[in-house]
Parts: sequence; structure tokens; C-alpha cells
Amino acid sequence: MSENVLITGGAGFIGRHLSQALLRRADKVRVLDCLLEQVHGPDAQKSARLDGVELIVGDVRDAQKLQKALSGIDSVIHLAAEVGVGQSMYAIERYVSVNDLGTASLLEALAKKPVRRVVVASSMSVYGEGLYQDADGKLVEDATRKQAVSLSWDPVDQLGRPLRPVPTPEWKRPNLASVYALTKYAQERMTLAVAPAYGMEAVALRLFNVYGPGQALSNPYTGVLAIFASRLANDKPPLLFEDGRQRRDFVHVEDVAEAFALALENPKANGEVYNIGSGRDRSVAEIAEALAVAMDRPDIGPEIIGKARTGDIRHCFADTSKAQRELGFTARRDFADGLTKLSEWVAGQQAHDRIAEARRELEVRGLVA
Repeated sequence: MSENVLITGGAGFIGRHLSQALLRRADKVRVLDCLLEQVHGPDAQKSARLDGVELIVGDVRDAQKLQKALSGIDSVIHLAAEVGVGQSMYAIERYVSVNDLGTASLLEALAKKPVRRVVVASSMSVYGEGLYQDADGKLVEDATRKQAVSLSWDPVDQLGRPLRPVPTPEWKRPNLASVYALTKYAQERMTLAVAPAYGMEAVALRLFNVYGPGQALSNPYTGVLAIFASRLANDKPPLLFEDGRQRRDFVHVEDVAEAFALALENPKANGEVYNIGSGRDRSVAEIAEALAVAMDRPDIGPEIIGKARTGDIRHCFADTSKAQRELGFTARRDFADGLTKLSEWVAGQQAHDRIAEARRELEVRGLVA
């Protein structure tokens, strides 16, 4: 059954792919987006428009814009947020205001005009370090480490033995290591608490590292693959913090769009939280090297910085079994093919490399050690 769906922040990377997925199933899509220049660039008004999608330019904290955006809407997907672990550690008021006050504003408007279901984009960052297993086979939820370690960047147990990273399930206790993580957890919990109080269904999706065509190449706080692609497009090496062996879960944006569509319609999903990832872990160095090959720059190897950023974690990748079992979600896009298509898209774009500038912003504040 088709619905009228509002996507907050829907003119961005994930939102544009999601809009197309919803249009394919005959939904009517409206987008509310402030078209932030850091994300959309100087020509945002022109580039943000999508055929078949109604665009309202406005901030999610603007009560009048919200009222207009919610008129006639059946369900809401809440993507609007500032994104970036590093930047969140100094642009604190901005991140808390947009992410948490923005969510509060949306929910307050929905309390006056409830919809059927609200799906909110959460983040794998709420876990902090992922789940680990010690040498005795015991699971460790609260792994910690010293960031500047000469012998190893990896967490160890109380006896100094290395911990082995394992897939992280939704039941792992949060460990909020950055302002960004704090705000995403607040978005998630606020939505799951407020929506049912007003007769609405709610679902939270904890997204892992999303990649694919359309990600902002000139935003130094976007996804790591887009950052690497921007560097390579400018014939510069990807910069890898620590030793580059930290492991992550990379999931294609088209798979993520499908996950949101499923979360919008699956009756079992109401009140639940789901990991949305590929279920496969890769090192940051591995993906930097693979992207260089895909972009026909195999001679540009990554540059290992050997330092860590405040708020960064070592390993975290998804246990997707709950999403498979209850939501019916399985990531289907092949990673190598995804890199090829990303590279083809990047070849037609203009990428402004602002990584050095972003790194200086962190260093002058003592957030890189």
C-alpha cells in the first residue's frame, strides 16, 4: 500500500537513494532539507532536486517548515543530522542542536499531528568499541585502550592479553565515545520513547559505514570511502590514522535504502533497533588499497599517520542476524562491484580535497595524538 512519506535530510546522500527506492514502490515522497553547504556545496538548490520528489528547503528545527512538511504525511524517515565524529568534538553546540534539538522539534510536531510510523537513522558509533572476545572465550562489551600505544593499538584484557574483535549485536551496551555518538543515541532513544506515547510506531536503524555514488566528495567529515576517493581523485594518498588495521563494516547505500523501506513497512519492526551493515569486516588499509586500484591509481598507496583522533574506536563491525531474521534485510551488493561503480561516478565529479584543513582543525585543538 503506497503512502505519503516525509524524509528529513532527504536531499543528502542516503536520502536521494532512499527517495528513488520509495518512488519505485509507488510512495509519494516529500523531502525537508536545509541544504547545508558543507554537504551539498554552493549549488545545492540546483543539485538537490529529484524528479518526482517534492522538496521543501528548511531546517528541521523550524516549526513552520515542519508544519508544512508534515501536512498530509503518513510516515516519516528521520535522516536530518550533522555527521562526523571528529568535527563533533569541537562543533559541540552545532551537533547537539541539529541532531537532538532537531529530533525534539520533529517529535513535538508529530505529537500534535501523529503519523503511522517514524524510522530514525542511528549509528554504529553508539557502540564505541565493538564486541570482543578474550583468550578464555568470554565476551567483552566494555573494551578500552590507550590511544597512543607503541606496541599495539588494539584493546587488551586486564592481564594484557589481546582481545579478538567479533561481530557486534544490538544488545551490546552503548559506549558513547564522541559527541556525535551521544547525539545519535539521543535521537534513537527519544524517537523510541516519544513516538509510542502518541500512538505512533517507531524503528531505529544503526547504520554502519555507508558508501556509494553520490556521497559528498568535498566534505572532509563524510564517510571514509568518499574521503579516500577525494584524495585519490586529486592524486594524493588516503590518510590512515593509527596503523590502518582498524576494522569496519562497509555497506552500499542502495542496500541501506532497501533497509529503510523494509523498516517502514515490516510490522515486526515496530519498537525495535537494527544493525544495518554488510556483515563483513575489512581493514581501513585494505579498502584504501582496493579503491586506489578501482580508480586506476594503484601506485598511490595510503599514508599511515600513526596517530589517533579523540573519539575514534579500534574495531566495530555488524552482527546482522537480527535484521535478517526480523526485518528481512540482507546486504546484497558486491563490494568489488560497488567500488567499481563508485570509481566510475567519481571520475565525472569535481572533488575538492579539504582533508588537510580538517586535520589541522583537530590538531590545533589537541584532538589528534
